[in-house]
Amino acid sequence: MNVGEFIINNLPTILCLVVGLALVITEMFMPGFGFFGISGIVLLTGAVVFTWINYGALAGVLMLLGVLVLAILCLILSLRSASKGRLSKSKVFLKSDETDGAPVQNEADIVPGDTGITETALRPAGIALIRDRRVSVVSEGKFIDKGVQVSVTATQGTRIVVSPVSGQ
Repeated sequence: MNVGEFIINNLPTILCLVVGLALVITEMFMPGFGFFGISGIVLLTGAVVFTWINYGALAGVLMLLGVLVLAILCLILSLRSASKGRLSKSKVFLKSDETDGAPVQNEADIVPGDTGITETALRPAGIALIRDRRVSVVSEGKFIDKGVQVSVTATQGTRIVVSPVSGQ
């Protein structure tokens, strides 16, 4: 049996393995646990089952061990990339200080009447630039687009409530 025949005969197993791992890795970067994670686990289980059916119990157990090793390796590499690699420099993750783009945590001097510009869409929460600082804000329950001038209507502890400036 040559390589081409092997790939064709095992295409469902290979597809289940590759797509399943891709979906599980995608789920690692999504909040919560949902469609991608469940689909990935189902496909990885399918790869093990196809191997078990086609090649017997020993091959199925070896495939299971291989899937577990690959999943753990992908998890380690993903977490390492998220903390030190290319992903840590992307906008997928919130940063820990103001220079990296995260909102400022000390909003004590922001008072009702202050104005600013939304840096993200408010759905109803997001980020706005008020007094030359990025702060976490919430709208009064409605959607506000990015780049809209807003006015602070209330502050409740660290919560800053804003609304669009009239005329917008």
